[in-house]
Amino acid sequence: MTKVLILSDSHGLTKELKEIKKRHTVDYMIHCGDSELEMDATELEGFYMVGGNMDMDHRFPDEQTVTIGGLTFFIAHGHLHNVKGNISTIAYRAEEEGAQVICFGHTHIAGAEKLGAQLLINPGSIRLPRNRQEKTYAIMEWNSKDDIKVNFYTETGEIVPDMAYSTML
Repeated sequence: MTKVLILSDSHGLTKELKEIKKRHTVDYMIHCGDSELEMDATELEGFYMVGGNMDMDHRFPDEQTVTIGGLTFFIAHGHLHNVKGNISTIAYRAEEEGAQVICFGHTHIAGAEKLGAQLLINPGSIRLPRNRQEKTYAIMEWNSKDDIKVNFYTETGEIVPDMAYSTML
């Protein structure tokens, strides 16, 4: 079983990032931007990360493509892909990179959805959520492309049952 912790839009939080990292045993971690921390901050150690529109450290890449557990992930904050307007621009960019999974933030709206052969995951925000009360992050886990699960957790580690998502790619 491969497990990936995905979070975004932590906007300066440090204690909460440390607690979330300690709470879960995962294989990989992704931060989709707007950490508002320096790229080499200890709280971000171990994360694949990208820069968001509120990140001032210009060492953050705008996007990353990584292969994890047989799936290719495209990671971007989303502000450069107009995700507040629609998700097709980021989906097209991820397709150019050969990615099946797209991780992004910027909207602060948590959710997972399948679009064609791609899975899009926005973990929401652990600081300033929109459209829901819960401050959230996500964990994606899979044994095979036929059995992918995405669970959302509150900032304090409680699962958000009505947001659970399962699919195959």
